[in-house]
Amino acid sequence: MSGIVSQYTAFEKVEIQTAICTSESTYWKIAIKLKNSGTKAATLTNVFVNNGETAYATTPTGGTAIEADLGPGTGQTKQIVSGASDTVPVWIGNTGTLTAGTTVNIKIHSAGGMDYIKLVELV
Repeated sequence: MSGIVSQYTAFEKVEIQTAICTSESTYWKIAIKLKNSGTKAATLTNVFVNNGETAYATTPTGGTAIEADLGPGTGQTKQIVSGASDTVPVWIGNTGTLTAGTTVNIKIHSAGGMDYIKLVELV
């Protein structure tokens, strides 16, 4: 009986612990540290910057690209098990319309339908 109850009461709860922005020569890097304090694994599926979905890459291309790394391959997802922490890097090319001092809205979406939002100032 307790196995059935725990199956239906499990939940994801991802907390954004930090979001640290650093400036490189052709892009800003934002390292978003997340912790899943829920009782089930959270699968992160999308990253949005100012409500536009990012491209997905494992290394930044710079220019005007806005990219994030959720994992290897085309259909990137990142799973964070209960109690674990992980980091999602987001790269924003600094030759576009954004400038230092601008605040960007970063939203990470999960397969469970939750959105985790953080405002970050570009430095």
